[in-house]
Order: sequence, then C-alpha cells, then structure tokens
Amino acid sequence: MRVLQPASVLFGALSFLLLFAPAMVLAKAETAKTQQGVEVKIEELADGLDHPWGMEFLPDGRLLVTERNSGKLYILNADRTKSKPLEGVPEVLADGQGGLMDVALDPGFKKNAYVYLSYAKPGQDGKSTTALGRGKLSGSRIEGFQDIFVQEPYIDGSNHFGNRIAFSPDGKYLYFALGERFQFDPAQDLSNHLGTVIRIHPDGSVPKDNPFTGRKGARAEIWSYGHRNIEAMAFQPGTGALWIGEMGPLGGDELNRIEKGANYGWPVVSAGKHYDGRTIPDPSTHPEFKAAAFTWTPVISPSGMAFYQGGMFPAWKGSAIIGGLTHEELVRVTFDGTRPREEDRLSMPGRIRDVAIASDGSIYALMDEDDGKVLRISSMDKASK
Repeated sequence: MRVLQPASVLFGALSFLLLFAPAMVLAKAETAKTQQGVEVKIEELADGLDHPWGMEFLPDGRLLVTERNSGKLYILNADRTKSKPLEGVPEVLADGQGGLMDVALDPGFKKNAYVYLSYAKPGQDGKSTTALGRGKLSGSRIEGFQDIFVQEPYIDGSNHFGNRIAFSPDGKYLYFALGERFQFDPAQDLSNHLGTVIRIHPDGSVPKDNPFTGRKGARAEIWSYGHRNIEAMAFQPGTGALWIGEMGPLGGDELNRIEKGANYGWPVVSAGKHYDGRTIPDPSTHPEFKAAAFTWTPVISPSGMAFYQGGMFPAWKGSAIIGGLTHEELVRVTFDGTRPREEDRLSMPGRIRDVAIASDGSIYALMDEDDGKVLRISSMDKASK
C-alpha cells in the first residue's frame, strides 16, 4: 500500500491545528449529559489514529477502522489493542479531504469474506477520482483487492469526495454516495458521476432497473443526483428508506430521503448561501427538484449516520444518530413517518466523522483529528444495561 501526499498537506494540517483545536479534552472515560439531560459515559477505546474516517464491526465484535491520511486499515481488538496495518489495501491519494475513507462488509461476509473500501484514487497530471473496491479479509491482509467502480471524470482539487457505502436491506444492491468535488454544475449533469448516489450490484455490475439505464449520455449507475457532498448515509429499519446527510454551503445542511431518479437541486437551489455571501435560490422556487426533508442552519456538517436499534437507550430506538463535524457533537433525529425532527445533541471531545451501533447497544464514534480516537458512548442507567 502506497500513500501519495502533496506538499499542500503540511500547510493544511498546520492550519487545521490552529483553527480547530478541540473544545473539550477527554480523559479515558467521563460522564456527560445530552441537551435533553440523558446521562451517558464516554470512553476512549483507542487513540493515536491519523484522521480515522470509516469503521465497521466484524461479526466477532472486532472493529475495522480506516485512517484517511495514512491510507492504513486496522482492526481494533476486543482488548482495545490495535492490529498492525492490514496488507493488500489500495494505493490512495492523501490530499485535502481525500485518502482512505469508508469501509463496509459484504452482506454475505461470513461466507465470502468480502470487505469494501472507498478511497481517493490518484490519476494523471495531479488529478484524482473516487474509487470503490473489494477484497477478501484473510488474517492480516486484504486478498485480491480490485476496483468495482471508479467515478468519472478525474478532477483537479481535493474537496468533496463524499464516500459512504450502504447495502440495501435485502443485500442485493450497493449504494455509494459521491460528492461533486466542489465543481458545482456537474451535479446536474447525468453524463458524469459527480454529486450522485449510485446503485450497483455488490460485484459492480449495473442493475437493469436503474432509472437511467439505457438513456443516451447518462451514467447507468446513477440512482439520484443534484447532491453536494454526502458523508452520512444509512437505510432506515422497518421502512427500508435510504437517508443521507448532505453538507450544504454557508448554511443549508440537508437530511434527504433518497428516491429513484430524483434530482435534489444542487447547485441550482439551496437553503444556504455561497461562502462569499451570494444568495442561492430557495428550494421552494423550483418545485421540480426534490426538497430536503430537513435542513440545518447553522450547519452541523453531517458525517456518519446509524439508525439506533439497540437496547441500551430504549427511548432512542428508531432514531438516526448523526456525527457532527462543525460543533463536535452527536445529533439525534427522530421520525414521524417521513418527517424528521432534531431531538437531542451530545457534545463530544472532537469532530465526529463516523458512527456505528455495537451489538450491546452502545454507540461508537470516530473522532477525526491528528490524534484521532475511537469513542464508546454507553448509558449510565443501570436498568438499561
């Protein structure tokens, strides 16, 4: 595994340290309360990670964790020790927001051992793209890793890679969220993959019933489009609905229920503004676009999402737990049918990049920092344990 790092990374890391120092310092374990007064314990399970980005539980309870900047994949063991970096991981471009990103297990992992990784893939003349591939986990390595999807086109720049993986509840389809690489207009152009959610089979082949299959000039993998930068995505238990958390510009983060063939309007409409203060038409002015189910202004910068189905926090069952980068928190969202509403927040010791639910009902969160951490949130209510 090789990692390519431009000189700009050093300057970017220094700027990040100066501007975004964590607001609270975490001991190995401490108690905290949500805004609604729920008392929890926050434990540090692992530290020293180089901007961890994605995680996935193995069937035996161990945890796969990616490091964006180093391009390394680790296993966190039950005794909280970290494995050596797994071999067989693809070469990544660690630049800006790109690197080794999400990780997911095949729905048939117990039989086929497939692990999926998404990453920034280096190209020619300094350009890069987003790729998704898979290989088989065998001991301390990923065997036979191969790309199953490569975003087109390759792009200059290092922002808005997107990169979340979700399998349909029946395991037949793989959904992959792609950012618009800070290119704006291509998110409305079906001839490329920028700013889309794609739908493919787990082997990378394209389903015949995708909305744009057979349309001249359109990418057959596209399921929905008109997105900005998606870093949170999960299927809702019970309904089977696919929800995404999408980062807006200056304001206007979105929670969207994804529908087949729908156009979500970026960059034509937004509830936010451009960073230079220029206005963007409100979504209500263009009814042809699918409106967001919920928006945040000020933004939360949603990254990582999991629907809570555990028993440790019974009142939270059915809620979406979403990582918040901007304000260093977890955000809990409840649903009344297809209508979401924010219910609660929990302050965290750093920027939360990904969220997962453990088999015991505790919540795991990745803290995306130079000294990144794996955190575990559990209930202080003895009756719920």
